Amino acid sequence: MAIPLLGSALAVGATALPAHAATWSDTALSAGTVTPVAYGGAPLTAANNVATTEINLSGTGVTAWTLHLPAPQPNITVSATVAGAATIMYSGGPTGNYGIVVDATDSAGNVEALEIPVTLGSATIQIPALGVVKTDSVSGVTGTTTNGIVTFSGAVSSESDNVTYAETNLPSGLASANPLTYVGGTAAQGVYNLMKVTATDADGAVQTGTFSLTVTASGGSPTLGTAGDEVNGFGNGFDVYQQRQAPGTVIAGWPATKPDPATHFLILAGTHAGAVNFQYAPDGKGTGLCVSDPRGGWASDPLPDGLILAWCNTGPFQQFVPQPNGTLKNVATGLYVNPAGKGAQLRGGVTPTTWGGSVYNWTEYDSLPA
Repeated sequence: MAIPLLGSALAVGATALPAHAATWSDTALSAGTVTPVAYGGAPLTAANNVATTEINLSGTGVTAWTLHLPAPQPNITVSATVAGAATIMYSGGPTGNYGIVVDATDSAGNVEALEIPVTLGSATIQIPALGVVKTDSVSGVTGTTTNGIVTFSGAVSSESDNVTYAETNLPSGLASANPLTYVGGTAAQGVYNLMKVTATDADGAVQTGTFSLTVTASGGSPTLGTAGDEVNGFGNGFDVYQQRQAPGTVIAGWPATKPDPATHFLILAGTHAGAVNFQYAPDGKGTGLCVSDPRGGWASDPLPDGLILAWCNTGPFQQFVPQPNGTLKNVATGLYVNPAGKGAQLRGGVTPTTWGGSVYNWTEYDSLPA
């Protein structure tokens, strides 16, 4: 709801607060720890079937055996997988010694590859007597978040092949890439669980892992005068410590919700170009107290650049300019609003946090958790 200022007082209407914008512009991503998914297809075997002059494949838990293309010669095929087993066949053509790779996929999408030396006859395929079958696997995928971008790395191929990364199950509006970036993304803000990353080597061996993904997004420029809170991707917003309506009260990071009046503010037009200020407004009622970074000018401020409440004025210490990446920069200090964990005082910093907590989105009251 737009709440117009009437002198130093505020008039509160009875209409419902407006819905938050449905079109999102992503401003940051943050990934949780990658949890590897164990391969479910072992043990893998490849053995000659002398009677049929073919090669039998088996592996408990294998849902599909596939020939890793390109094959060294045409007419090499793999039969349909039944109960974890399949057969490599050769219908005829050039003869000689070659190497092939077959991939064994489990139900989770993990893949181990068998590198198999083969001898091709006129219409036969066998593993030579001294041939050694090697198993290729990938393991160790990890993810890191830096400045709102997620990079996957760390996976190692047992055959020392190059490894590439991709993501699946992503929310609509994000595209798979490594690094995974918010730039151009339109996913709705929130925490998404069971995202999937795959690390794949040149033989087609795959390690999968799951992770949670936090998307921070904005719905365009907020409507000035609306009630709500500045909320980061972890759900923590501006919070007036113990709801104390007095100058010098600490502004902390705390989960922003409808029932908690300590997390209710008005976003208002600033007096400097591109700036806004935030007036404390429990239950939509303006108090005349605004968020400020006085830069050590208050004895009651525990931190040199800690955020506190101060009587609203037109000075630069209460003016914050939203940045393109979703961070907030104070006009007077040039510092970014940074959190230090749930319950800790917000403070100014020379650079935003590396873990994404400094990326805020104005969330209107009716979009806060109930």
